[in-house]
Amino acid sequence: MNQVNARRVALDVLNAIEQEEAYSNLALQEALRKNPMKKEDKRLVSKLVYGVIENRMRLDYCIKQYSKTKLKKIQLSVLNLLRMAVYQIDFMERIPNSAAVNESVNITKKVNFKSTGFVNGILRAYLRNGGCKIDPKSMDKVTYLSIQYSHPQWLVERYIKQFGYDATKAILIADNEPPELSIRINPLKSNREKIEKELIQNGLEIAVNPLLEEGLIIERLGDQSIEVLEAFKNGGFSVQDTSSMLVGYVVGPKEGELVIDVCAAPGGKTTHMAELMGDKGQVVAFDIHNHKIDLINSYAHRLNLQSIKAKSWDATKVLEEYIEQADKVLVDAPCSGLGIIRRKPEIRYNKSVEDIHQLKEIQLEIMKTSAKYVKKNGQLIYSTCTIDKEENIDNIKRFLELHPNFILEDINSDLPEALRSKEKFLQLLPGDHGLDGFFIARLKREK
Repeated sequence: MNQVNARRVALDVLNAIEQEEAYSNLALQEALRKNPMKKEDKRLVSKLVYGVIENRMRLDYCIKQYSKTKLKKIQLSVLNLLRMAVYQIDFMERIPNSAAVNESVNITKKVNFKSTGFVNGILRAYLRNGGCKIDPKSMDKVTYLSIQYSHPQWLVERYIKQFGYDATKAILIADNEPPELSIRINPLKSNREKIEKELIQNGLEIAVNPLLEEGLIIERLGDQSIEVLEAFKNGGFSVQDTSSMLVGYVVGPKEGELVIDVCAAPGGKTTHMAELMGDKGQVVAFDIHNHKIDLINSYAHRLNLQSIKAKSWDATKVLEEYIEQADKVLVDAPCSGLGIIRRKPEIRYNKSVEDIHQLKEIQLEIMKTSAKYVKKNGQLIYSTCTIDKEENIDNIKRFLELHPNFILEDINSDLPEALRSKEKFLQLLPGDHGLDGFFIARLKREK
């Protein structure tokens, strides 16, 4: 079997993400599955893929300083090879600069031979002249933040307007940090002490989740996959970020209640709510796609949960049988995903203001439909993994204007003490307590 070139695999993944708008995590998983390689090569592929995406605008700014050809005229494979090389030179201290240059030149010979001299010339000049010059004094603050942390200017301007300069800078830095790997213990199957002991025996490095008792943080997974661990296969735990787990507590499902999760796939929050009610009651899970219903059912089966009923349904349309029947309705709405850029770094390049404007209307429509399922004194819980105010608190205000029989409840008593605030809702920004950006609000129907 021929030795797989890690940099070539990384190049193919980067091309797929940009050409096909593939999700980085899925494209990377597929490439690693198809190309068996040593563990250190797998790590290099992952580092290059995420590093280049996270720093793409900065890398392009640096390449422009040495290229007489406009970047949009450079073939994508060649441009990504330049990005990979500059990333290795500027960010990866363990890789010799000579190796970064030589490997990139060698791959160029195979993917676009006529560009070999072009790539070699730029990279040699880059090393000879001291690399990239980014001078904050020569540009305005928005431009500097945009280049330095690789976020589109429209997004930087929007964040500054909503959160201020210092908070925006902190968000951009957090977006480029590696996310923590958080797991949720299934209390119906095991407990934190047992799972922690089992995972340590499997060679994992574990830390206690400082915010949630049934949570653990995997600090080092090693070379194995979560899915092959017996504790996972037996339903002892699930992978779920802490901020996402908080939603279940704000919903607060109780034994015997009917809870509807209208945008449920892949089922993380659905299964958490079923666990929280002791699997005694019913969680009805909607999703518009049949294959995602299969995902939810598979998730519930692994955890041995009997209370979940998954249905293929469009959340913008009313399902008559559930009108005024539900104690709790969760709207985990489709959103721009701006709170989870550290997990899907390509999001920053694929979204626009127009997307946000379209999404907020879909979100409101789903809330309006979902409100019909809530019985008197029942609750509607709204959550997103975005931080944009138009999609979050502004949408809640719009909903309340249209539904005077609902009120905004204070959720602070259902949150860990460290996350409580003067607001009745929760808005986490990326990096707050090491978490994803997230929004959660709870509305009660009074009459």
